[in-house]
Amino acid sequence: MDIAQTQFLVKVIPQATEAGHIWPVMAACEAALESNWGRSQLAIQGNNVFGMKQHVVPIYKTINLPTREYVKETGRYLRVPAQWVSYPSIMECFKDRMNTLRRLAMYYGPALAATTPLEYITEVSKSWSTDPERASKVVSIYDEYQLSGSSTGASKQ
Repeated sequence: MDIAQTQFLVKVIPQATEAGHIWPVMAACEAALESNWGRSQLAIQGNNVFGMKQHVVPIYKTINLPTREYVKETGRYLRVPAQWVSYPSIMECFKDRMNTLRRLAMYYGPALAATTPLEYITEVSKSWSTDPERASKVVSIYDEYQLSGSSTGASKQ
């Protein structure tokens, strides 16, 4: 993990914590993966670090950008247009993420009830993303941060 990646996590973990996100360090690692460490166009233009698509009844502004969706039947990725949420801050993105998980508890109930960060990410990744490797990618970021975090003085979960 390079310095910029560690700095991204150090920056967003307190925002995840303040927003009341469960497992804030793991949630920050999710945000790192989903936003390419805060460098995605969506993160830069809309503080959207989770790839949150626009709600049926929009609360925040909308950004129109293409996305890559994994098609299970073909085993390939397909580029499709999508409407995304544009947040006033990254903390608002974390808050909306938690509200979404709670609102969709029929899918995310096991993630919300998780007793460990690993259980949380395994459960939430079952429905959150079309990437079949999402959970293992986030765990890799988390593990690397936990190893490097002690030398940076970063907070841990």
